[in-house]
Amino acid sequence: MFRQRMNADEAKELFLNAFAPLSDTEKLPIEDCDCRIIAENITAGMDVPHYRRAAMDGFAVRAGDTLGAGANSPVILKLAQSIENGTCVRVHTGSPIPEGADAVVMLEDADLRDDKVEIFSQLHPGKNVGETGEDIRKGEVILKEGHRLRPCDIAVLAALGIRDIPVFRKPLVVVIPTGEELVSRDNPVLGEGEVYETNGLMAALYIRKWGGASRLLDIVKDDPEKIKDAIFSNLDADMIITSGGTSVGKRDYVPGVIGSLGDLLIHGVGISPGKPTALGIINGKPVVCMPGYPVAGIMALFFFAKAALRKLGHIQDEEDRKVRAVLSGKIPGRTGYKTFARVKLEKCEAIPLATSGAGILSSVSKADGFVIIPENVEGYDKGEEVEVVLIE
Repeated sequence: MFRQRMNADEAKELFLNAFAPLSDTEKLPIEDCDCRIIAENITAGMDVPHYRRAAMDGFAVRAGDTLGAGANSPVILKLAQSIENGTCVRVHTGSPIPEGADAVVMLEDADLRDDKVEIFSQLHPGKNVGETGEDIRKGEVILKEGHRLRPCDIAVLAALGIRDIPVFRKPLVVVIPTGEELVSRDNPVLGEGEVYETNGLMAALYIRKWGGASRLLDIVKDDPEKIKDAIFSNLDADMIITSGGTSVGKRDYVPGVIGSLGDLLIHGVGISPGKPTALGIINGKPVVCMPGYPVAGIMALFFFAKAALRKLGHIQDEEDRKVRAVLSGKIPGRTGYKTFARVKLEKCEAIPLATSGAGILSSVSKADGFVIIPENVEGYDKGEEVEVVLIE
C-alpha cells in the first residue's frame, strides 16, 4: 500500500533537500557553451574597446576647433594625416582616434571640398568617440557563477579574446521504462494488451530540453530483480527516472526496489493526476518514479524531475510562463490534491481538455497549458478567470 500521501509542496521540499548539486565541471570552447551554466566568475582581462575609437564615419577633430560652427556659418579645417591647429583627419567607424583629437564630426555635418572640410556643427569633447574601456573595464566581473549562457553572453566572451571557460557538467539522467505491456516502437504490430513505450521517450526528451543529458534504456519487464539490475548497472548517472510500476498492484515493484537499494522517501503524493509518484535516494542520487499512466507521468516529470535536474545542474529556477483566460467550462478539483487540469487556449478562453483520465496522453499534446487547482478548492466554474501555466 501507499505510504501516507504527502502534500505536493512538502514532498518536493523533502525530496530536493535530500541531495546536493553536482560539483563536477568541464572546460569547453565558448562556441559550445550556449545554455551551459558558468562554474566560476568570469573576469575581463582587457578593456573593451582597448583603444579610443571613432563611433561614426567622419572627421576627427579637436572640439575647440569647431567653436561657433553652424548651418550658416561653417568652420573650415584642413584635411591632413595628423591633428594640429586647424586640421582634421578622416576616420571610419571603429578606427583609432588620432593623437590630439577628442571628437568626431559626422559625415552628415561636414562637406569635403578638395583638401578643405567645411564643418556645420559645433562639438563638445568626447562627441562620437568611444573611450578605452567604455564597454568593459579590465578586472570587471562580467558574468557570475551560475549564469546560464546566451549567445549574447558568448559574444562578450569572444570580444574579450576568451576562448574557453569552465561550466558545470550536464547532469546525466538514466530513464528506465518498466512494464509487461510495453513493446518497442520497432515492433510493426501490436498485440492485444500491448502498447508502445512512450513515457521513457517523453522523459528523455524533456530532460534534454531542460538542460540535462539523458540515457534511455530498453524496456524492463515487471520483475524486481531485473528492475534492480537496471538501476544498479546505471548508478554512474546523476539521477534516475523510472516509468511504471508505482501503484499498489501485484506487478508494481518499483517503490520496493528503490527502498531495497536506498531510501524510499515518498510513495503517494497529493497531485492529481500523479498520486502514485514515488521519490527516493540511492547513493545520494535522486530517483523519480513516474506513474505508468502518461498524464500522471508527465505531472511527476514537470513537478519533481524538472526541479531535481535544475538543482543538480545549478540551473536557476525560472518563473512559469502564465496567461489569464476565462474558462469555457467547469473544471473540478480534488480536495487534498493539487490538481493539474489541461486546457487549450483560444483567444482569451481556456477550454478544458479531458479533465479526468490520467491515460489520455493526447490531452497533453492538444493542451497549451494547465490550470492548477489548489488542494482546498473544489474547482472552478465556467466563466471564471483563471491563470494558465503554459507547457512551453
